[in-house]
Amino acid sequence: MAAAFERPTFCCCRKVVTGSSTKCESLDSSRDARPVDIASASNFERFQIRHFHLELDIGFPSREIRAVEVLDLVCLRADTRSLVLDSHPSLLIRSVGAKCRCSSGDNSWPLAHRLDPFTDYGSSLVITLPAAIKAHSNFQIIIRYTTADGPAIWWLDPELTSGNSKPFLFTHGHSVCNRSFFPCFDTPAVKSTYSATVMVPPGIKVLMSATRSTFDEQKNIYRFQMEYPVPAYLLALVAGDLTSADIGPRSRVWAEPCLLKIATAKLNGTVERWLSAAENLFGPYMWERYDVVFLPPSFPIVAMENPCLTFIISCILESDEFLIIDVIHEIAHSWFGNAVTNATWEEMWLSEGLATYAQRRITTETYGAAFTCLETTFRLEALHRQLKLLGDESPVSRLQVKFEPGVNPSSLMNLFTYEKGFCFVYYLSQLCGDTKCFDSFLRAYVEKFKFTSVVAADLLEFFLGFFPDLREKCVDNKEEVMMKLSKSYSALLDSMNAEIRIRWLQIVVRNNYLPDFYKVRQFLENHTSRMYTGPLYEDLCAGTMKAIAMETFYLTQNRLHVNLRRAIQQIFAHSANPAAVMTLLEDKPSDASNPISLRDVNVSA
Repeated sequence: MAAAFERPTFCCCRKVVTGSSTKCESLDSSRDARPVDIASASNFERFQIRHFHLELDIGFPSREIRAVEVLDLVCLRADTRSLVLDSHPSLLIRSVGAKCRCSSGDNSWPLAHRLDPFTDYGSSLVITLPAAIKAHSNFQIIIRYTTADGPAIWWLDPELTSGNSKPFLFTHGHSVCNRSFFPCFDTPAVKSTYSATVMVPPGIKVLMSATRSTFDEQKNIYRFQMEYPVPAYLLALVAGDLTSADIGPRSRVWAEPCLLKIATAKLNGTVERWLSAAENLFGPYMWERYDVVFLPPSFPIVAMENPCLTFIISCILESDEFLIIDVIHEIAHSWFGNAVTNATWEEMWLSEGLATYAQRRITTETYGAAFTCLETTFRLEALHRQLKLLGDESPVSRLQVKFEPGVNPSSLMNLFTYEKGFCFVYYLSQLCGDTKCFDSFLRAYVEKFKFTSVVAADLLEFFLGFFPDLREKCVDNKEEVMMKLSKSYSALLDSMNAEIRIRWLQIVVRNNYLPDFYKVRQFLENHTSRMYTGPLYEDLCAGTMKAIAMETFYLTQNRLHVNLRRAIQQIFAHSANPAAVMTLLEDKPSDASNPISLRDVNVSA
């Protein structure tokens, strides 16, 4: 990864630390600090994107799109000298320019730019900004580029379509593919409105995930407008031999002519029934239209929840049951995922788990509990099989996955994201004691956070605020429960094996149970295996006990393998002020008689 620009600093809650402050911004104090997304090369925390526009000229014979992108931006920090966007080696950047209105009037400049390596799924487009662009000033960036074969853009020859008559094109942005379609802040933490004009050869129909669309027949130009803010991955386009039929007052089905009759018969009237049931449960449908387009079998997944225009693979038309379940799941995403979005890919369950829960509430209301129970049982059995195969300690089986730099978020889409997420949401619904009360909570949650991106702490804090009696019980039970557990287990720890001891000690750390913290220190002083030390250091640094972790590390580091020392240094660097911590870890000698002082390091709270 190139160090061509300043990477953001982040604190223990994985939110960006702006300015010179290294103090963690808690949920109660501010929601302005944006979460860190290690899957994005961009410096999105330094800018506000107000809108962006695409002009696309689609060339089927050459399999390329000649494009112009205009981004309306606001610079948030005075020391910003460059704009970094997520891009891809498949994009040929032809030119970059800027426009802004300054005291001297309207100005425009050509800008220097370069494409730096980032990961195997993208690059960073580094654009040098003119000095005239000041903090909190509005300006435009104009990028002229040409696409080649990238992961977001799928070109199909006629023989690969259902009708075998005309070429076909579709795009797929989830999770981090759209950076090969257009330079962007390719992170779910950033949302904006967009517009587009698209030119295609005669006889080709174009659709986009937009609230408004018009067609200039004389110029053969399509115009689209998305009036609500969405993350980059939810922009989608399809072009080909497509026809349509209305299937409800706000829904239309699109398909190749040979598929339209069966697609219409399958969905006519049912989509409106599902939308109405969802509205009764979770509040008004806010995207105006809900259309469905059936794509050729080359579509890489079953379905995709692009706003206003769900993409579904045409093969699913062969199964009534799976068609019902998958369309309803994408409808549920209109509230959970599209309106309220997970701010990082590490918390994808916030979209998929909630959407799966919402899907099953909709099927219960429309088809009865027996249908929902059968589908849920089938999926949970598949989850258990997957757990047995991978083991319950597998990193990808966690509800909240920790991404390592370079890992493609798309590779970690699995049953755990959906079904483990569902189980946790279902658990929350059971805590409040009444399904209808939980429906009310979800309506309020969507209303509060719609068109924003959230982290798990936002959901949980709002949940406890919505059910204040549960908050009181949680606080009380946490201290009752920990005392009872400690009385039962802590005295026996010395006679237990390390596998059991570390599980108890992780509970101690995660619950800040101070009476047993000395046992945590003892365990780390006596164990030098990465299997046991790594998880405890991660838990210590994720909470308020980083000082204990650092002191213990300094007492024991000479007995640790060099790779383990580096791994623990990385944990410290990711949970506090990286420069201060790394300086201490690299330069200070290990001396058991002179352990590190808390005054030596600026540790974020």
